[in-house]
Amino acid sequence: MHRLRNACGAGLLACLWGCSSVPNNYHTLVPSEPVRGDTRNIQVVRVSVPPQVDRPQLVVRQGQSGLVILETEWWGANLVDEFKSALQDQLGGPTAGPWTLLRVEVQRFDTVPGRYASLETVWRLRRPDDVAMTCRTSVQTAADNSIASLVNAHQANLRKLAEAVRAAAQPGSGACPARP
Repeated sequence: MHRLRNACGAGLLACLWGCSSVPNNYHTLVPSEPVRGDTRNIQVVRVSVPPQVDRPQLVVRQGQSGLVILETEWWGANLVDEFKSALQDQLGGPTAGPWTLLRVEVQRFDTVPGRYASLETVWRLRRPDDVAMTCRTSVQTAADNSIASLVNAHQANLRKLAEAVRAAAQPGSGACPARP
């Protein structure tokens, strides 16, 4: 009995060792290319994302109603933090002077392997000239079945959101930008 218990313990340890040796892959929403063009001193003050996807692992859709947590595919941080820092990077960092404040509510952050990545947001912008607006941006980018393609599609969606925010932050702009 003692030998059996040791054999089971060794087998369990080998299984745990083998399972833990699967490498994790880390991904970011921050694109490798720096921000170009006009930046408008915009500070991202708050981002919220649906709790189903706000985790360090990538979450993908499976079928019509399923979600799968990819245990070896991770964001660099919880999705809300990754999204906020990537969006701030796309908008350029706030510098001295008056800031335009941005709050983003992510309503959908869908990852559908072999089809697309989609992003639906409602965002609120308050410019230094006291112009405040609430806008909606919905974007979708095609992606193949690879994780790299899905992450790149989410990066493209975030870039489109940043472009819409920059357009609304322009002095003299009093309306939400047309849908990208």
